[in-house]
Amino acid sequence: MPKKPDPDLTTRCADMLSAMGTEPRLRIMQLLLSAHPTGMIVGDIGSELDIPSSTLSHHLDKLKNEGLVKVRRDGTFLWYTANTDALKELLGFLFDECCSRNKAVKPEEVFQAGR
Repeated sequence: MPKKPDPDLTTRCADMLSAMGTEPRLRIMQLLLSAHPTGMIVGDIGSELDIPSSTLSHHLDKLKNEGLVKVRRDGTFLWYTANTDALKELLGFLFDECCSRNKAVKPEEVFQAGR
């Protein structure tokens, strides 16, 4: 008998997906992943993505509140990095449902899609 999904994990993953569910936030996540593990300072993120600082701050707060990004202070700079542990949790949740439990998608198709 298949294991029932954990409702708390389902809620957490839904919140993470919702946080990334806008084009600017998804672009921020892509950029931070490309800069991993060093991360980027806020000004460089805004310049790279052409997002005004007040709007960028709102997006980064949403991603931070859902645990998708981490922030550290270095002097006067705030460095943002992608939280790869949270992303592993989210990807694992999706992978379990689509590729392990019911095999709706073959695992090798997932890994080929990223290439």
